[in-house]
Amino acid sequence: MVNKRISIKTTGLMIEATLNTTNTADAIWDLLPINGSCNIWGDEIYFSIPVYLSEEDSSSDLVETGNLAYWPPGNAFCIFFGQTPASNADEVRAASPVNVFATIDGDEKLFRGVSSGALIEVSKIE
Repeated sequence: MVNKRISIKTTGLMIEATLNTTNTADAIWDLLPINGSCNIWGDEIYFSIPVYLSEEDSSSDLVETGNLAYWPPGNAFCIFFGQTPASNADEVRAASPVNVFATIDGDEKLFRGVSSGALIEVSKIE
């Protein structure tokens, strides 16, 4: 089975990502395409999406740079590309546990050029 892939477009930037095999990934895939307005929290972009899921067994507030995750308290799609205000030392930490559902294929640091309020679009690559 080939993993599902998505495209993330914003402000002259297009990056692809590969979805994990999880219920969260399936729920987000079924919703695509989605659009939002970027919120910035340190080196994280997040925006609300109409998905309503609980934490998965593997949920954690510690993530890796390049992870895409779903934040249940805010129904948010999150893109992690570095440290957040909750980080200690070199770790990448979400505000609270998130469901990691994908990994960026490419240089996630390019998201540092995205401004708060920028429009973002996530779509399927089929």
